[in-house]
Amino acid sequence: MRNRMQLFKSKILLLLPLLLSISCQQEIIQSYTSENLEIKKISEHCYVHITYLETEEYGRVACNGMLVVDEDEVLVFDTPTSEKVSRELLDFLENDWNKKVVGVVINHFHVDCLGGLKSFHDKGIPSYAQSKTLELSLGDEYAKPQQGFQNNLELKVGDEKVLNTFIGPGHTEDNIVSYFAADHVLFGGCFVKSLKAGKGNLADANLLEWSNSIEKTKSQFPNAKIVIPGHGDYGGPELLDYTAKMFELKKIKKLSF
Repeated sequence: MRNRMQLFKSKILLLLPLLLSISCQQEIIQSYTSENLEIKKISEHCYVHITYLETEEYGRVACNGMLVVDEDEVLVFDTPTSEKVSRELLDFLENDWNKKVVGVVINHFHVDCLGGLKSFHDKGIPSYAQSKTLELSLGDEYAKPQQGFQNNLELKVGDEKVLNTFIGPGHTEDNIVSYFAADHVLFGGCFVKSLKAGKGNLADANLLEWSNSIEKTKSQFPNAKIVIPGHGDYGGPELLDYTAKMFELKKIKKLSF
């Protein structure tokens, strides 16, 4: 009996480093924080990645993207705001998480969505966006998305799928939403406002259609439980209600920020 107990204890001691390693990996995959990049887990498969954009009008602005992870694959939604931080994100995903990045989806043509796209292309990672995004690209300074679509594009990650949809203009003429049905998560980008946010950058906005496009989004994705805006805290469907109300036709003349 004593010999069996000693053998059992010996096996536990041998397995302890492995168990600690697994525990550490589980802890790592929950979150990541550095000076310029933060990753937060928000559901079983989904994470928000947060990077920062220096602006003259608003100062240092936090910008949201999304990661969908299944099995050993990751889909990225919007790049970090720079090539440097995009390389940091990719290095973390590939080397710390040991995941293969199978694609990057661009929400619209602004720099807070595609500022680091060249870093993805340098690694042979395919990029996708609504066809207008390719037309509205920011010129030679930034890379253009490679593959365009008109209305819907379904992409696979692991054994799961994400639906990317152009519903209508709002923040820009090309903004899309991306819906991960398995976790009921909707990534709206700058098309969706966080609670208590102001109207923000309206330089390329379609104020006449924004609220209508949001209402169509609510109808098309009634099961969305988590909604991620382009800036600020994620929440639930109330973010869609807040955005729709903000841009109702009777209010579009009130351009307070």
